[in-house]
Order: sequence, then structure tokens, then C-alpha cells
Amino acid sequence: MTLKIGYIGLGIMGKPMARNIMKAGYEVVVHNRSRESVNELVSEGAIEAHSPAEVARQVDIVFTNLPDSPDVELVVLGEQGIIEGAHAGLIFIDNSTIKPATARMIGGRLAENGVQMLDAPVSGGDIGAINGTLTIMVGGPAKALEKAMPVLQAIGKTITHVGDLGDGQIAKAANQIMVAAQMVAMGELLILAQKAGADPQKVVQAIRGGAAGCWTLDNKPQRLFEGNREPGFKAYMQAKDLGIVMDTAREYGIPLPTTSVNTQLFNAMLEMGMAELDNSAVLGVIEALAGEELHIA
Repeated sequence: MTLKIGYIGLGIMGKPMARNIMKAGYEVVVHNRSRESVNELVSEGAIEAHSPAEVARQVDIVFTNLPDSPDVELVVLGEQGIIEGAHAGLIFIDNSTIKPATARMIGGRLAENGVQMLDAPVSGGDIGAINGTLTIMVGGPAKALEKAMPVLQAIGKTITHVGDLGDGQIAKAANQIMVAAQMVAMGELLILAQKAGADPQKVVQAIRGGAAGCWTLDNKPQRLFEGNREPGFKAYMQAKDLGIVMDTAREYGIPLPTTSVNTQLFNAMLEMGMAELDNSAVLGVIEALAGEELHIA
């Protein structure tokens, strides 16, 4: 049986992910608050729906990719939400980054209606979404993952079953701790190199092959050297994710001293009017603190 797929939330990440599912040969029903992305995918062969419930009624698996916990809760459990289109055997997969407790609550409500849920947040940014090479961290029932795996393989390269429902979100929180640390560290090292008199481009070349090597140094510096601070992954989303990290840390009594500082730096980005820029543009906060702007190549 060929599965029919629904995708709700067609932003920077969701649109290319839905497109890759279509390219893999699946019939895809799409819904989004803004119609532009819907119209674009419909022109490529997708089917339009006018509510989450309408999507859910038609499909075997329905995905969401939304900004925050309240958005997912509304789309799933609200008026004309996925739960109103629920049917036995439906699988709900959430690609958003939300609170683990919210994922578990939503999954519990859906289970009462015969729906299995997987929380499956992703990492890899818009580049990974476009290329279908995302890292996907999955929590939830193994049987549901087994059924959905071929679809997930259309959008991701590394798919790991972390554990029970909510555990995917815990893995994503851990991921965002590291991402934030790398972005801040990159901003610091670029400004340090330049203000101390070295060429930051050559410094990056010198260190990226050693112990400092990481995804961030492989993908972000050249864009910054060209003066490109457009997303990518928007700063306000990074700040939101760090808020989830800190809320989870408080819930379990976990000290996160470095992440606390990084959270303040990303919140400063928002206060400085950089909310819509790429998360690598946290460099701008370091520039302001140092009184030194990165030279454009």
C-alpha cells in the first residue's frame, strides 16, 4: 500500500521537507497559514487542504513543522485541529522543536483517539532540509517508526530512535546546547582573530581541520565573510529553543552555566533587532561588545 502523507507548516524547513516527500513519490496533502507556500507546492503536484482536520482525514501519516509548543498544541488539539480528523491507524509526526512535556501531553490525547505520535525534531538547517540530509531524533512507538521510516528517509540522512515519546525533544534540546555554543564560539574567535591582527579567514582554515573542527566552521564562516547574515535558522528560533532548554533544565534541577550565558546572548540579538537573521549572526552581539565589526571580503 502506498502511504498518503500530510504536511502542515511550510516555512523555511517545512516546505523543502514536504517537497522531498513528494519527490520520493508520495501523494502529499499540504496546509499552511500563509497560502504562498501552499500554492507553490500545489503547482508542483501537492493537494491543498484548508484545515489540519481536513489534512488528517485524508492521510495515513500527518507531519507538522511549527514554531513553538503552543502552535503545535493548537494545530493538533484546537478547533479544526488534527484530532478532529483523527482516524484509527493515523500516525502523527511532529518535526517541530517543542517542550518534551508538551509532546507527551499531545501524544496522550491523540492515543485516546487511536492515533500514534512520534516526536521527530530535526537538525541540519535549511541546507539539510533542501538536500534531504537532516538528522532526525525520534521518540515514540517503534511500530509507528517502522511504518514511517521510508517517508523519514526522504527527508533525513541520520534517523535515530532515541526512546519513548518526548525523548526526541530531549535529544533536540541537547543538540541546541551544542549549536548555540558553536555559534557563539565562532563569533568570538572571528573577532578575536581580527582584532588581534590576524586574518580571520586564514585562522578558520588553520583550525577547522583540527580539534576545533565542527559543522559550524564548515558551513557558516564563508557566508559571514561575504556579509550574508540571512537565515538559515532564524535567531529568534534559536532563542526559543534555548528557552526550552532552560525550562527543561529548571524542571530537572540541572545547572547549565555556559548555556545560560549563550541564552542571554541570543536574547540580546532579539533586543538589538536581529531576530530574523541567521543564528550565526550572534556574531553581531560579539561585535557590539568588542567594538569591532567583521571585515567583509
